Amino acid sequence: MKKLHTLLMALCALGLSTQAQAGAAKTTYPVVFAHGMAGFDDILGYDYWGDDYGMFVGDVCGLFEVPCNEDIHSGQKTFVGQVQPFQNSEVRGLDLANDIEGYMASTGSTRVNLIGHSQGGLDARKAAKVLYTRKGYTVVSVLVSVSSPHRGSPVAKYILDLKPGVTSVVSALAEFYGNVVYKSGNDAFAGAKQLVYNDYSATDGITTGARNFNVNNPIDSRYASRYVSLLTAQNGVNVNPALWLLSEFIYDIDGDGYCLDDCDNDGAAGKGDGYANESDDDGLVGINSQQMGYRLRYTESAFGFDYVGTDSNVPYMGNLNTPSAPSQMTSTSSVISQDHMDVVGVGPDTFDEPEFYAAIIDYIAYFD
Repeated sequence: MKKLHTLLMALCALGLSTQAQAGAAKTTYPVVFAHGMAGFDDILGYDYWGDDYGMFVGDVCGLFEVPCNEDIHSGQKTFVGQVQPFQNSEVRGLDLANDIEGYMASTGSTRVNLIGHSQGGLDARKAAKVLYTRKGYTVVSVLVSVSSPHRGSPVAKYILDLKPGVTSVVSALAEFYGNVVYKSGNDAFAGAKQLVYNDYSATDGITTGARNFNVNNPIDSRYASRYVSLLTAQNGVNVNPALWLLSEFIYDIDGDGYCLDDCDNDGAAGKGDGYANESDDDGLVGINSQQMGYRLRYTESAFGFDYVGTDSNVPYMGNLNTPSAPSQMTSTSSVISQDHMDVVGVGPDTFDEPEFYAAIIDYIAYFD
């Protein structure tokens, strides 16, 4: 198996690949998808974890089934977790762990793999810790985050601060994420405070923020066997219209400078390099916030199956609050040219979401 995978790596390096119809390898354990803020069913009117036409990327092809993801194995097991759309990741991660535990009981699975988008990447870390504590062994095999604000998002702080263009935290989140924010059980303030790096308020009686969350839910081999992340950034008119308007007329992230703490008080660890109008963020999260564990490289193939592999140019990040190298916060190596919404099916765009997640599943299959 490893020899075959090495051969595939070599072919991809040459711009060649097996045909897409061959599909991704089947994982040993099911793949669980963890949605970000404002999921579950849709975001900005689009299906979450879908392509531009609403097809779930984990939908396997059965007999005469259309549509389906032809790039994944017909026996692949996938599951979509459902948690509170607007809450902190301590709450959402516990909900996700409960969902996963119920799914494992119904399927007889002993372990799972997790793919988390945006805040879902933080929720996945919490869930992995909870599952380990409950089961007494490492339940999560491979934990993948996509576009996740592990070290905070400047947009969250901008909204909480009610900066120009923002009259209400709740209405601002509803405008960019959808009216699900108004449904009972949601806490828009708790959700936004989760995505600010430092504790947002010293007087609210609770310690919030990504920094504290990272201390409580660290990268730990007991909780997941392998931690990996995919980074996104895009600039210009190709960005989703809502995010483009946000960056052009309200707030543009400067997200590729190096600093261990939140040195420019923008809500994310690090600082800007002095030039915000560039591809150093995906509209909501800067690249200095997105790496967790190994950074992955996504390679698209025009004539065959896409490929995901480990990027050896950037060191492993084992401590989210204390990066070991500036490149983990500043390097654009392997950053995918897509905005925050494109990678979960918000279009219109030319990004092939089904093959993107099939390539991630293929990567997981090699390590789980």
